[in-house]
Amino acid sequence: MPSRFRSRQQALQTLFLWDVRKIPMREAISSYYGSLASEEAEPVNAPDAFSEELAEGTASQATAIDEMITRHSENWRIERMPVVDRNILRVAVWEMKNLKTPAAVVIDQALELARRFAGEESIPFLNGVLDAINLELQKAKSPEAGHDTA
Repeated sequence: MPSRFRSRQQALQTLFLWDVRKIPMREAISSYYGSLASEEAEPVNAPDAFSEELAEGTASQATAIDEMITRHSENWRIERMPVVDRNILRVAVWEMKNLKTPAAVVIDQALELARRFAGEESIPFLNGVLDAINLELQKAKSPEAGHDTA
C-alpha cells in the first residue's frame, strides 16, 4: 500500500491533468497510470484507492471548494492562481471537509506538496488560505455555530 503522502501526490498530479486538459476524472486517472506514473522514480501500484478517492471527491465538489477558496484568498481569483497551487488547495480542502484526517496533517502534507511542486513563495499563501478555511470548517462543526451566546 502506498504511503498517504504518495497518494496525495498522485491525486495532485491527476487533478493537474484534469484541470489543464479539461477531461473527465476517470480519463485523468487512466492517463496518470498510463503516462505520469511510468515517469516516476518509484513504481506506482495501480490502483491506489486513497489517491483516486481524493481526486474523484475533489473534482466532484470543485465548484463548492473553489467558492470556499475564493472567499479566503484575498486578491486572487481561482482561475488566476497557478494550476499547482489551486489543486493543492482543492485536494486539501476536500480532505479536511470529507475525511477524518486531522486538519494539521492535511495542511502539513499540502505544504510538503507545495515544496515539491510549487515554489517557496506559494507556501505562505497556501498556509494562510488553508488555515482560514480550517477555521471556517471548525466553526461550522461547532455546536454553538449559528447561536448567539449573549
